[in-house]
Order: sequence, then C-alpha cells, then structure tokens
Amino acid sequence: MLKKVQGFFLVIIIFCSCQTSGENSNQNNNVKQDSIISAMEIKVSEEALVDIVDNIASPVEMAALLNRLDVPFSKAYLASTSSVNALNTNFQMAYKLGIFGADLGYLNMYEKTSTAIEYISAIKTLADELNVGQFFDYNTLKRLATNNQNLDSLMFLSVHSYNEIDSYLRDTHRSYLSSLMITGLWIEGLYLATQVAKEYSHPDVSERIGEQKIIINDLLNVLNLYKKDPRFNELIQDLEILNVEFKKINITYEIGEPETIEKDGRLIIIQHEKSIVEISDEQLNRIIEKTEKIRNKLIGL
Repeated sequence: MLKKVQGFFLVIIIFCSCQTSGENSNQNNNVKQDSIISAMEIKVSEEALVDIVDNIASPVEMAALLNRLDVPFSKAYLASTSSVNALNTNFQMAYKLGIFGADLGYLNMYEKTSTAIEYISAIKTLADELNVGQFFDYNTLKRLATNNQNLDSLMFLSVHSYNEIDSYLRDTHRSYLSSLMITGLWIEGLYLATQVAKEYSHPDVSERIGEQKIIINDLLNVLNLYKKDPRFNELIQDLEILNVEFKKINITYEIGEPETIEKDGRLIIIQHEKSIVEISDEQLNRIIEKTEKIRNKLIGL
C-alpha cells in the first residue's frame, strides 16, 4: 500500500520559504507570466492536490529505504544548484523548488550537512523570487538542517509551511505553481530511485518505483488543467511518454485483517492493505531511461 506522506515529502516545497526579497530584475517578467496563466487558471479542487500529497512517495521515505538497504550515498545523483541565478521564469523556478526539495531530503537522510546548507540556500533564492518566502523561517530551517537530531522538527516545520504556501498560491491564483513544485519533487524522487535501481538492483526499490504508476496519473490529471500553456503541454507530453511504460505494470491488492485502535477516546478501525507490484526488468529499464531523459531536460542537461 502506498505510504502516506508523513512530512518530508513536503519538506521541499516548503523550503521555498525564507524572507521575501525586494524587487529583482526578473520580477516584471514573472508577473507577466503569472498573469498569462492566471487568466486561464482553472480552479483546482483542493481534493485533487491533497490526494497527490497524501499518496506521493516521500523523498525521505525513499532515501530511508536506500539507507536501510546500505546503498551508498552518491552526490552524482543530485541536481546542480549552480544555475539557480540564471532561472528567469516562475515556471522554471517552481519545478526547481520541487527538485531541490527532493535532493534535500536525500541529503538529510544521509546526514550530508554541509551540502544540505547549499541546497537550502538555493531554495531560499527561488522562494524569494516567487514571493513566498514570508511563510518560512529560513534561519530555523538552516539550524535544524545542521543538527541531524532535529530531523523530526524539521519535517514538522516544513509541512506546516507548505500548507500555508499552498493556500497562499491558491488565494493569489497561482495554484499552477503548486502543481509544478509537486511535479519537480516527484520526478526527482523517481530519478533518485531509478538511478539506484540501475546500479544496485533490489526488489524493494523496484516495487517502490512500480507503485508510482498511480501517482503519475494523478499528476497528469492536475497538469492537464493547464495544457493550453505550451510549457505545460510540453511537460505533459514528456510525462505521457513515461506513463506509457507505467501502464504496463500490474498492481494488485491484498486486503489484510482490520485493526482496531483507540484514539482520542474513540475506536478507529484501520483497514490494512498490501500492494503487489509486478514489474519486469525490461519494464524497469525503460522507466529508468525515460525518467532520466525527462529529469535531465527539466534541469537543463
């Protein structure tokens, strides 16, 4: 059964908060682009993105799995932060926020403190450009990131900030940015997993990759709301090519025994469910290849 995001899925998008900067050279272009998409903005139901957020594989969950399997850390998997200042559209900055967030989760799980600070700084820059920095306490984030014992606090703060950012983007008719951040987060998390699968074959990693068949459909449903924008349409077409491979994967479910627990003085029944993912080596290799191509295109390689 796909694991619910307990927090750090969102760490990312969340990190898109720091202190809001003043006007910058790209602001006018960003405002124009916002107005173009906002003019055709379709109200995204709250349930649509919440469903994705609840079910998307957390980059930290994935990193924890890799760590548990003794897969060694590799900085080569990470997206470079060197081009942050060269980004000049909200579209680019939004999905890069998601990408860097997934990388940050990977870094934190492997306790790579010095490199994590580099990614937090890059995320701060993008957050300021998108004018969502007011929702995040950058100094606290930086402090927590340098103390691995405070990972739970980091996760909690990140989730809270994300909720505020997401609500703000909706209220200001920029929910498309949330869609792009989530897409960047998802594709980078998938990229990390597929790169590991290419070098260190393990059934648990392959199964987690196969489970993404469900998530990519949810993402496409949201992104298709903006397909009239040529940039969204191009992204959708790339993901549809990847989705062709995911459609070949078979997922079945086994219903387990229900569990009754007491919470806040009430009895709650939890239905346990186990997913069985059937993915061949050939299917996995095609997903690895197409994921790498899409992700590298997004980061400009």
